[in-house]
Amino acid sequence: MNVPYRQIRAAHTEESVTVYQAYDPAVAAPAVAAQRFVPPFKRERMTWIKPSFLWMMYRCGWAAKPGQTRVLAIEVTRDGLAWALAHSCLSHDDGRGDWPERLRRSPVRVQWDPERDPHHNALPYRSIQIGLSGEAVARYADEWTLSITDITARVHDLRAALRAGQDISARLPAERPYPLPADLAGRIGATPA
Repeated sequence: MNVPYRQIRAAHTEESVTVYQAYDPAVAAPAVAAQRFVPPFKRERMTWIKPSFLWMMYRCGWAAKPGQTRVLAIEVTRDGLAWALAHSCLSHDDGRGDWPERLRRSPVRVQWDPERDPHHNALPYRSIQIGLSGEAVARYADEWTLSITDITARVHDLRAALRAGQDISARLPAERPYPLPADLAGRIGATPA
């Protein structure tokens, strides 16, 4: 499979996109119960959403890292994701002279990191991480979130299967290329289609 170097791949429908986050149970349980991010979730902090399940597994160590023992699948509106990308700035200097000012003004950071396989090995293409702050966090918590599902038990089952030497690829979320208008793709540094 020839995967573009920088491409958003996600589980998505006509209305929504699945992103992942991992939290301590003290944050995750109230969010699942309310189907919204509520205290002790901190709106003052940048929160990073990840459309790649395997990148989330790399980041949280299959739900084993302290403070990241509950993995949440969050369905967000496609309009919300579009707003986030339209108001984003790359987290690294993109070579345009106004980058420091754009970085300061933007409520959203975009970062491209090596995608991972189930064993956490880096792959030769990138996955997007989207950091939300300020207005973007408020919109995420109050407007964009359609549902929050605790998938920790599934994560533990997959980790156990992986440790038993099983091929888990057929059991992973079906992530496919996410369609982006050319202006948004350019803004976030995605590889042109």
